[in-house]
Amino acid sequence: MARVNGKVALVTGAASGLGRADVLALAREGARVVVTDLNEDAGQALAKDIDGVFVRHDVRSEDDWHKAVGTALERFGKLDILVNNAGIVVPADIETATLEQYRLLNAIHAEGTFLGCQAAIRAMKANPGATGSIINISSLSAIRGFPGVITYAAAKGAILALTTTLAAHIREKGYGMRCNAILPGMINTPLLAAVGADTLPGLGQPTDVANTVLFLASDESRHMSGAHIVLDNASSIIGGGA
Repeated sequence: MARVNGKVALVTGAASGLGRADVLALAREGARVVVTDLNEDAGQALAKDIDGVFVRHDVRSEDDWHKAVGTALERFGKLDILVNNAGIVVPADIETATLEQYRLLNAIHAEGTFLGCQAAIRAMKANPGATGSIINISSLSAIRGFPGVITYAAAKGAILALTTTLAAHIREKGYGMRCNAILPGMINTPLLAAVGADTLPGLGQPTDVANTVLFLASDESRHMSGAHIVLDNASSIIGGGA
């Protein structure tokens, strides 16, 4: 217990699914958590349950990022952990996807993560010792072909590239912060249910991802930066779907 005691975390897309599990795990282990989402009712209820704070947050908005990170600093005095989790899925292959869908997915995933990393670096640099941890939720689709989610895969691939580049920047600048990515395979969340894949065998659970977030958020992973952790129950090795 208390693996992140005294740390302050901000989790995006936190009202349900992976984000909710991340919030509960971090709070259970001692973190103060800023819960951000567009779903105000669920987000506020979760924040109340963990004695945290909720911020309505569109990750595509630079102003909203200033507000969310500013809330962490005003309420808790610092920011130690950022989990860039917010996202959506729009099923489509290369022949059916539209440019509008491609831009939407990239705005939420790639641009949202970029803005979050930028805002977090600025805030974390002000921490004594600057030992923050940025955790970006990418996807197995970033490294393995799934034809039916072309726009999602492209956006998640951008997150993976951003993660490694940011980690290199942090190292070059001599900052004490870290940046890593998690690449979940099929996880049983509302997003999966929305595309009708929640009944596939061998699905992971949100807690499987949350436990990895907790490890990356804690000092246990203090020498890990620029890494990507695949959570797919070996499906990328054996060719399974979950």
